[in-house]
Amino acid sequence: MKKGLIYLDHAATTPMDVSVHREMGQYCCLFFGNPATLYSLGRRSNEGVEKARAEVATLLGSSPDEVYFTSGGTESDNWAIQGTAFSHMEKGKHIITSTIEHHAVLDTCKFLEKIGFEVTYVPVDARALIDPDDVRRAIRKDTILISIMHANNEVGTVEPIAEIGKIARKAGVPFHTDAVQTVGKIPAKVDELGVDMLSLSGHKFYGPKGVGAMYIRKGTRIQRFMHGGGQEHNKRAGTHNVQGIVGVGAAAKLAVEHMSEDAERLRKLATKLNDGLLSSIPDIRSNGHPENKLPGMVHVCLEGIEGEAMLLCLDAEDICVSSGSACTTGSLDPSHVLLAMGMPAEVAHGSIRFSLGRHNTEEEIDRVLEVFPPIVRKLRAMSPTYHKTNLQTFRK
Repeated sequence: MKKGLIYLDHAATTPMDVSVHREMGQYCCLFFGNPATLYSLGRRSNEGVEKARAEVATLLGSSPDEVYFTSGGTESDNWAIQGTAFSHMEKGKHIITSTIEHHAVLDTCKFLEKIGFEVTYVPVDARALIDPDDVRRAIRKDTILISIMHANNEVGTVEPIAEIGKIARKAGVPFHTDAVQTVGKIPAKVDELGVDMLSLSGHKFYGPKGVGAMYIRKGTRIQRFMHGGGQEHNKRAGTHNVQGIVGVGAAAKLAVEHMSEDAERLRKLATKLNDGLLSSIPDIRSNGHPENKLPGMVHVCLEGIEGEAMLLCLDAEDICVSSGSACTTGSLDPSHVLLAMGMPAEVAHGSIRFSLGRHNTEEEIDRVLEVFPPIVRKLRAMSPTYHKTNLQTFRK
């Protein structure tokens, strides 16, 4: 990375760990064989794939043969939702999800609505927390899938997945969670969560981009998503991205070793950043659940300023942050997550997300707290809307 750069957008992507890159390298040039072939070079590649499968399974607390490799979180979400929907049509066409899901889930549900499925979107409170009772009340005789994210990618609220899992199990409804933001950061053991399917993505926990995985519990009925060869136990066709899969496995192994210490350190840094921002900047609101939150996630709204203006000013100071999720940056529409939380659109436009990672330091947080308040004062001095927004109303 650029010398002096402060990277605080780990919810968008993480830098690949050097040891992960090293492990991947030998499978790019040395053990390059197709793992579907029978000769020794292919067998060596296959060994790398299966080792990675076991490492991901250890992270999830699953059996290795319940882990299927994909191109990333978006494909895994699509597979879980469409694959379940099309394989349960004889029972019904009703799906339950939430209003704050990633677009990989929401847009897939919208696609299914166009072809005759019905979707119930359960609400959240002002902290982006889902009430499990809302999920329970939404279940019908024709409900064929519940898909609720493990933690929100914008404000970091961790949802009560284990409670919802018990509800789904009692009702006999397949349950999927988008755990892209949690795997490798907080415990995501599939039996403890009570999920039948789980999506993850390697680049969110110091692995490579373009590769992820899906956990599918044994006995879960789901239609294959990619047609062609017999890879991934005949469920997901396509020649394996061996080096990418090896990278995910290596990142999973690192997560098992470092997750606890990383989480504790990031919580302390995030608390310092959050408290520092609230004490030095007036008319600011911290978002997300105060306790049930991803370590290292700080999301705030500031009255009278556009999030993109803050982002660009921080970028000029070599500080990388986000004004929303990476998948919606560039859109002029306010965050659907913040709107679902009941936030007025004009307030939602003034949001900014700091997501800390393994290599951030206390000195970097001090630097942010040094440069950000003057940026806010400068932008507010030019703002025609400052003191005309609804932040105070929203606080109530």
